[in-house]
Amino acid sequence: MPSKRSLRWAALPVGVAAALALAGCSPTELNGFLPGFVEGGPAATNQTERVSSLWVNSWIVLLAVGIITWGLMAWAAIAYRRRKGQTGLPVQMRYNMPIEIFYTIVPLFLVLGMFFFTARDQTAIEAKWDDPDVEITAIAKQWAWDFQYDGDKEDNSDAVWTMGIQAQPDKDGNIDQAQLPTLVLPVDKKVTINLQSRDVIHSFWIIDFLYKKDMYIGKDNSWSFIPTREGEYAGKCAELCGEYHSMMLFNVKVVSEDDYEAYLQTLEEKGNTGDITDAYDRLSNFPGTTPTTDTEEGGE
Repeated sequence: MPSKRSLRWAALPVGVAAALALAGCSPTELNGFLPGFVEGGPAATNQTERVSSLWVNSWIVLLAVGIITWGLMAWAAIAYRRRKGQTGLPVQMRYNMPIEIFYTIVPLFLVLGMFFFTARDQTAIEAKWDDPDVEITAIAKQWAWDFQYDGDKEDNSDAVWTMGIQAQPDKDGNIDQAQLPTLVLPVDKKVTINLQSRDVIHSFWIIDFLYKKDMYIGKDNSWSFIPTREGEYAGKCAELCGEYHSMMLFNVKVVSEDDYEAYLQTLEEKGNTGDITDAYDRLSNFPGTTPTTDTEEGGE
């Protein structure tokens, strides 16, 4: 029977090897192979690391619980198996109070702990900027996207916009990415994106940002964040919204502030100005907007 000291010495190289293996992991591997991370660079947004940590740490806890549970099940199956020559049932016990308290209290603490960390991170992610540097309205429609870069908060009279079409695959199924609607964002700026729909329920999803949010007609959502790495990212609708849902794609370009301002200037020069948020909405029968009858207006 090996001594405790020899077991400790045997475990030491295992621990060192595990530490070295983890030290050699890339950012993608350390973050559970989630998108949004690159070697030697920041995460895609100020919230990406938070989302990744919640996801990865939750799986670590769940895996540990699973290993312990599977180990106890295997131990019980082996230790209390029927031996040769035994017949009938083993001695039956009505209950074991310490064990019952254990498997009631421990899951309760696990659930409360996961609820606490989820609520904490969700509160931080869903917090809105009081005064964002940039405010954009993303408008979903079957099956493409319109992006309005909002200006004056009173009437958006100096807003500029782009209106997109759905992806157009060729006969081989290849999609020309340059034709997709493109959302341009300035790096390291406080951004608020207001999310609207023109028709059915859609979902705004920028894959590398590790975030998606539903879009309803008549109920606007929003998301506040800071893009922290320049580059191009893929976006799509994440809610089944009809026949060409899979073609509802868009690009995201995170650029410098100067390039962002230059892009807005090109839209203004094209004449893409004014507020388009209510243009082409398919439904107009929201509560409170039903046309009044002659009687309601005072006639008989």
